[in-house]
Amino acid sequence: MKKPSLFLIILVISLPLISAVGWELSIPTTVGNLRVREGSTFKMAIFADLHFGEDTWTDWGPRQDVNSVNVMSAVLDAETPDFVVYLGDVVTANNIAIQNASLFWDKAISPTRDRGIPWATLFGNHDDASFLWPLDWFSSSGIPPIRCPAASDDDGCAFRGTTRVELIREEIKSSSALSYSMIGPKELWPSVSNYVLLVESSDHSKPPVAILYFLDSGGGSYPEVISNAQVEWFKTMSNTLNPDLRIPELIFWHIPSKAYKKVAPRLWITKPCVGSINKEKVAAQEAENGMMRVLENRSSVKAVIVGHNHGLDWCCPYKDKLWLCFARHTGYGGYGNWPRGSRILEISEMPFRIKTWIRMEDGSVHSEVNLAYD
Repeated sequence: MKKPSLFLIILVISLPLISAVGWELSIPTTVGNLRVREGSTFKMAIFADLHFGEDTWTDWGPRQDVNSVNVMSAVLDAETPDFVVYLGDVVTANNIAIQNASLFWDKAISPTRDRGIPWATLFGNHDDASFLWPLDWFSSSGIPPIRCPAASDDDGCAFRGTTRVELIREEIKSSSALSYSMIGPKELWPSVSNYVLLVESSDHSKPPVAILYFLDSGGGSYPEVISNAQVEWFKTMSNTLNPDLRIPELIFWHIPSKAYKKVAPRLWITKPCVGSINKEKVAAQEAENGMMRVLENRSSVKAVIVGHNHGLDWCCPYKDKLWLCFARHTGYGGYGNWPRGSRILEISEMPFRIKTWIRMEDGSVHSEVNLAYD
């Protein structure tokens, strides 16, 4: 799979981009670009809640990582996507008894990188969580030896943990230029994975086909929130990139907003919702500080896609304005024994359409729904 376009990081706050037909835009920093291949759709696979590095001191934990690699490999080979989104909880840092959680992060990325497919990541509530000492370490059998990964050394087996910034830096460093992840504006820290990707048209003279917004919904080292500062950042970015609301927008973060509780199916998933599992209650953010009000007032926003709840995979319309979707639990780490899979998003340029479905580990496909029409 060839990379759809070279990674672009704009170095100047306002750099005019003018096309042959006069399309003009001031591009802020933390914006990168992808491109639809001529005569093709733009397809994304979403890998949610992989939870690599779980119970690293046991035989069970490493086996789950192998199983998770198998799920991703099956999806990638069946769908051959143009792009992959890692939707948070890539690792279970609170189970990783070493300082360098990047070693497990790298394993999680490897099926995508090995196939030459570009990707982007955002953070969940487990990715930089503090290490939790297992109670069985203090049993009569004593404290078991710490198993450091082969790439580590004895001095590296520390319990400090790896920060969000360190994780992204290591990812980008070892990505072979395939990572589109970015360290967001410092004024939004400790929220880190806040950035934008443009899916550009195969026709260079036309505006982007879609805009992808990535937001860090917290958890781990700080509360599970989308802050006021993030809301203002999104308003500034979206009004700059898409002032007339003509370009469709998709939003990605990890922990569902409280709006998901309002649309959640009570028992069975029935129309207008589409999905296959509704096995738990929505575990929402502590606060979203008006983010959903901003989104529902932008007619260009077509869907919000989240992970976090392993037993939910539905999409439901919200106020007849946009869709609220869960990804499918991809990893064998984390709670729940439901079959694993991946939410797929496909953007068609002519005619315009955003379609989504779920591809399972066993190759089956279900829960297809159109999120937008031209």
